[in-house]
Amino acid sequence: MSLFDGEPEGPRGTLRTAPLAERMRPRNLDEYSGQEHLLGPGKPLRVQIEHDGPDSTNSGSMILWGPPGVGKTTLAKIIAETTQATFIEFSAVMSGIKEIKQVMASAAQAAELHSRTILFVDEIHRFNKAQQDAFLPYVERGTIRLIGATTENPSFEIISALLSRCRVYVLQPLSEERIAVLLRRALEDQERGLGALGLTAGDDALQLIASYSSGDCRSAYNTLEVAAQLALEPSHADKKHIDRALAVEAVQQRVLLYDKSGEEHYNLISALHKSVRNSDPDAALYWLARMFASGEDPLYLARRVVRMAVEDIGLAAPEAMNLCLSAKQTMEFLGSPEGDLALAEAVVYLALAPKSNSVYTAFSAVQAEIEHTRQEPVPLHLRNAPTRLMKELDYGKGYRYAHDEEGRVADMDCLPDSLKGRSYYQPTQEGREKLLAQRMEEIRRIKAGKRGGG
Repeated sequence: MSLFDGEPEGPRGTLRTAPLAERMRPRNLDEYSGQEHLLGPGKPLRVQIEHDGPDSTNSGSMILWGPPGVGKTTLAKIIAETTQATFIEFSAVMSGIKEIKQVMASAAQAAELHSRTILFVDEIHRFNKAQQDAFLPYVERGTIRLIGATTENPSFEIISALLSRCRVYVLQPLSEERIAVLLRRALEDQERGLGALGLTAGDDALQLIASYSSGDCRSAYNTLEVAAQLALEPSHADKKHIDRALAVEAVQQRVLLYDKSGEEHYNLISALHKSVRNSDPDAALYWLARMFASGEDPLYLARRVVRMAVEDIGLAAPEAMNLCLSAKQTMEFLGSPEGDLALAEAVVYLALAPKSNSVYTAFSAVQAEIEHTRQEPVPLHLRNAPTRLMKELDYGKGYRYAHDEEGRVADMDCLPDSLKGRSYYQPTQEGREKLLAQRMEEIRRIKAGKRGGG
């Protein structure tokens, strides 16, 4: 038996051989599931749609921002049908300036006939600046209503001129419970789903598929189709039943939402870094493992781990930097997955190590001082005098050799005159840095004693 035996076509001419996700696509707002914060009664997007009929003058251009499989394309199609607009869809991956101009020309002709056009651009973040600029005059004149869909943060990926002319709606991942309900509905739907196959499924099997979808309903539907095909195989012991074991076989690998150049990349590394900074080894290990599982470059992680040692551990535990550099070398020597453990050890050590950002703060303060103050010459007593002329110009005059001084410290200023007395580095009382604080106090006492004795 084929998975698609039976009716040749589904509703509205949808071929029965179309993917289950396409066949189960909601046809109106009542069928649409999720995003209640936008589409519930009285919520902003629902109000905009319901008050945006064929005679409305509202341009209504918008950006739908959310992860894969949450219904961005579906929502755009529902808006077009609800508002009785012509719907034109194309992908930023497949289209360029030429296609944009052709669509704009067609939309302009339709506008002259008082027909509205919704232009849906999937993955709009993939358009470059010039391509995005091409939309601007048409959006401004209301020739088209632009609905862009993106998985990336519009603040970074959409030009400001276009972004200012669109409302941004943030779509959230679907909950596991909601996806499990949608899977059950697809399994039982006789018209568009898999109901004609007479399949059954355990709640635990559907829940497992939902949990492995990472909030992506499209992925969950695809997995359910695979499970259904497996359940129809003659070799399957429990004929036409999808149990947990079969669901595990269908899932094969968790869907991880990750783009090594996108926002989720930065979200995860931020979570790792902040977990280390907050001395939480369990959370740090979790976020590290998430990035490994998502295919992140191990050497990128190694570089970031070294940075954590420098920025957040500092001189409170100076050995941390060597440990992290050793972990990087181990990763390069062993490769992944064997070398992953070296980075895990480094991350746990950093999380539990005493913390200090004193050097980081001090160096930032010095850099700001250099940027905003006059670049003074090096004091004469700190200059070398390798030539006779330099000696005659007092280069090196007044320099005191610290090794010849009591306590190995000379009472000598080493900053320019205008910066005398500046104190940038303020050690904490954490770890080894406590000893550095004691040494700094000792140096102050030695200098003060020499001044008093002079």
